[in-house]
Amino acid sequence: MTTFDERESAFENKFAHDAEMQFKAAARANKLLGLWAAELLGKSGAEADAYAIEVVKSDFEEAGNEDVIRKVSGDLGDIADADTVRAKLAELTPVAKEQVMNEVN
Repeated sequence: MTTFDERESAFENKFAHDAEMQFKAAARANKLLGLWAAELLGKSGAEADAYAIEVVKSDFEEAGNEDVIRKVSGDLGDIADADTVRAKLAELTPVAKEQVMNEVN
């Protein structure tokens, strides 16, 4: 294998790793958002965990976060509007990234 081939392979591996980490961090942020919303809805324990999983699954409907925002703000109704949910997700995203990075190390 030539040096060029080795570098190409290394870049491909890094790209795949970075994409996987971004996916895990986004899923973790959605889970944290789901747990936050579940608490606002008065859910706890297994019921809160199940709701958080629903939130994570809702992210597969379309690209971006709007599907998650729509689900959570719809479920919360008058408790929190879409802007509040969007702000909470933005707050939780760096927390999720840190958690995922700490799991890898």
